[in-house]
Amino acid sequence: MASISHYIMPRPEFSEPVKVLIVVSPYYKEISEDQLAGARAELDAAGAEHETVEVPGALEIPTAIGFAYRQADFDGFVALGCVIRGETTHYDTVCNDSSRAIQLLGLDGACIGNGILTVENTEQAVVRADPAGQNKGGGAAAAALHLIALKRQFKPAPKGIGFKTGADA
Repeated sequence: MASISHYIMPRPEFSEPVKVLIVVSPYYKEISEDQLAGARAELDAAGAEHETVEVPGALEIPTAIGFAYRQADFDGFVALGCVIRGETTHYDTVCNDSSRAIQLLGLDGACIGNGILTVENTEQAVVRADPAGQNKGGGAAAAALHLIALKRQFKPAPKGIGFKTGADA
C-alpha cells in the first residue's frame, strides 16, 4: 500500500492580536509536556499570546474551555490531554464525551483545536505527542489558529443605526 502524504495548511497571519488559552490535563505528565511544547511553539510562531491552565483529566477539559469561552476574553482554545485504553469501558466514555463536548462548544462558536490523544497504548501516545514527530499538540494549536482566522474572516461588517445620511449614500 502506498504512503499517503498529509497536507499542512500554511500558518494563518493576523493583523490584530490573538489570545489563546491552552487547557491541558497532565494525567500522563511526560505526554502532556511534549504536547504543550508543540502547542506553545506553534502559537509563538504565529505571534499569539497564550496562557495555560491545568485540569485533572480529559473530561474536565471541555468544562474549563466552556468557562473561559463564556467568561474570559480568549480568541481560541487548545485542548491537550491523553486517554490510553485500559481494561474497562471508561476509555470509550472519556473519549466520546470529551470529544462531543468540544464539538458542541465549537458549534456554539468557540475556536478549539482538539489535541486530546485517544490511543491504544503509551507507545502510540509518545509518537503522537513528540514535537519532533507527529506533533499533535502543535497540530491542535494550528487548528485553533485556523478557526480563529476563519471566524474573523466571517465577522459581519459593522452596521449603522438603520439609516444612511447623504454622505453615506
